[in-house]
Amino acid sequence: MSTRTEYQTIEHGGQPAFVLVPWEEFNRIRPLLEAESARATGIPQPVVEAHILRDVPPIKAWREHLGITQEELASRMGISQAAVAKLERPNSRTRAATLDKVAAALGINRAQLYL
Repeated sequence: MSTRTEYQTIEHGGQPAFVLVPWEEFNRIRPLLEAESARATGIPQPVVEAHILRDVPPIKAWREHLGITQEELASRMGISQAAVAKLERPNSRTRAATLDKVAAALGINRAQLYL
């Protein structure tokens, strides 16, 4: 992003209490914030349930949990949406380097893709 985003800080009692962020910027960083939360807590229950109970492949389970589309994940990884669809197929044999890229794009570590 080449233009500077202006944030508004709201103080309470002389201390910063809130920061107002433009909606577009918030939507851009929301998956990163959610991924940071997931990283801190391990693997969220909805991801585990999707994989174990509904047989959803881990990459897809994480992507859906974080609320991003195949197109967005593809953009983050610098690949096509069709390539992401292949990665999400059951029994997909994905190379370690590709899993590293997936994990980075989702904001998690590669170990969290192994359920």
